[in-house]
Amino acid sequence: MEITKAEIASAAAVSQPSLDKNPDLMGAEILVRSLQNENVQHVWGYPGGAVLYIYDALYKQDTIQHVLVRHEQAAVHAADGYARATGEVGVALVTSGPGVTNAVTGIATAYMDSIPMVIITGQVPTHAIGLDAFQECDTVGITRPIVKHNFLVKDVRDLALTIKKAFHIARSGRPGPVVVDIPKDVSFKKCAFHYPETVEMRSYNPVRKGHSGQIRKALQLLMTAKRPYIYTGGGVLLSNASQELRTLVDMLGYPCTNTLMGLGAYPASDPKFLGMLGMHGTVEANNAMQNCDVLLAVGARFDDRVIGNPKHFAQNERKIIHIDIDPSSISKRVKVDIPIVGDVKDVLVELIAMIKESGLKPDTHALGGWWDTIDGWRKRDCMKYSMGDGSVIKPQYVIETLSNMTRDADAYITSDVGQHQMWAAQYYKFNEPRRWINSGGLGTMGVGIPYAMGIKLAKPDSEVFCVTGEGSVQMCIQELSTCLQYNTPIKVVALNNRYLGMVRQWQEVEYAGRYSSSYMDALPDFVKLAEAYGHVGMLIERPEDVEPALREARRLKDRTVFMDFRTDPTENVFPMVQAGKGITEMLLGSEDL
Repeated sequence: MEITKAEIASAAAVSQPSLDKNPDLMGAEILVRSLQNENVQHVWGYPGGAVLYIYDALYKQDTIQHVLVRHEQAAVHAADGYARATGEVGVALVTSGPGVTNAVTGIATAYMDSIPMVIITGQVPTHAIGLDAFQECDTVGITRPIVKHNFLVKDVRDLALTIKKAFHIARSGRPGPVVVDIPKDVSFKKCAFHYPETVEMRSYNPVRKGHSGQIRKALQLLMTAKRPYIYTGGGVLLSNASQELRTLVDMLGYPCTNTLMGLGAYPASDPKFLGMLGMHGTVEANNAMQNCDVLLAVGARFDDRVIGNPKHFAQNERKIIHIDIDPSSISKRVKVDIPIVGDVKDVLVELIAMIKESGLKPDTHALGGWWDTIDGWRKRDCMKYSMGDGSVIKPQYVIETLSNMTRDADAYITSDVGQHQMWAAQYYKFNEPRRWINSGGLGTMGVGIPYAMGIKLAKPDSEVFCVTGEGSVQMCIQELSTCLQYNTPIKVVALNNRYLGMVRQWQEVEYAGRYSSSYMDALPDFVKLAEAYGHVGMLIERPEDVEPALREARRLKDRTVFMDFRTDPTENVFPMVQAGKGITEMLLGSEDL
């Protein structure tokens, strides 16, 4: 005799009392309740002994979806991708010991790019900490250098407040990952549950509003500039200030550039956009950076991949205005003249209002001459590439085709790290913010598929493409299994050149062509591998098949499609600035090698 659904529900109600009727909750239940109070909808994780009470509490509720990944690194990456695309705090859950150490790369990736995340880690019982218990590691010590903050919760009565603090720290100020380490006994001990509506921390009070006097100084300097330039980074996206940036640039008519992490903050199709700057930036973007007389830096940090050699950068005198939420980022690598500490959005709103009130206008004559100079640099057409004899696929062509095809689509592009990442940044025209999801600061291979499946879960009606290489994709390729289980149909665009491409390029340029361990000798059949995971695989070997393959993949809306594009193994990313060189000392093609 079969049991009815009503009988199952009745039995469940008896064996699993409602949390609402229980005045004292277990720590695991308090954690879940706290996450619900933070409106968390998805948690990516992998179970283990130290977190089984937490998994049991997750099982008893239905408002948070847990996504079972195949490796803890991918759990953090997927939560990271979700956070980058949505602006919400991403949440991951891993067990103690190897669960934590497997998650470290994902945590460091998020930390380097200032991504708001809360990572819940299991820990051995409090009485066993420090005794080399099974699956014990010093989570707080291991993660301390790669988090915004971390907590070890030793008393269940502190758990709810700690979660509140973790989310507050993760999303405020300069965002970043926060680790909450929960010993197993804390997850099963009980206490009354109260989730605070607000939290105050004496030692943590990030400034949001910029100093009005400094903003007024910036206004005066901007309006007297002869060769102005607006340089923006990921901070514009993190503070959701893209609209304010666009208003400012359009109001002033000044040239604008984005860093790798800032692409999409200003439309790539707008003529005032000079392209990405830095190591693989455009001639016009880098030359403008070096030759401007007033530089407005917004949510950027003058990192080594942007300005090259700091001594070379300092050769030309210029006045620098720097807006950043993090005071430690200002004058860290480059001395600035007008520092403005504050949230980018708030500062830009005030700056725009001051410009309107002042009635001041830019020097149109000088600006016209500056644009003439920039147009001269543009004529170099540094992004032009050769299709060769048409017998082999050029990687740039794949990205360009994808960009043209999805120009008006609701599309997100993730990438792994390497040549394919740079080609995606150079040849895909990002016109909207939070559409380009990649690892910048840490340069982590393997993020592409986890990023994509995290985004697809958050944005099920959007198209999500993962641009990758045959090297990067194998680092987290097991997550194709997760894509099938949770129905996140992504499109994988693999630019397969049979090399660790960026390593090979550097070996060609700097090491006299000694290709040490950069060639892939035993690659899998990616088509069969995709099919083994339950997906669609495609092999594309001719340039004329690139567009039809992409169209077919897009047509298969409900299927994950792995496209293995066999691309030119000799192709390099240009322009290129070698290590130790200035940003205007660019290699523009093979003829410069």
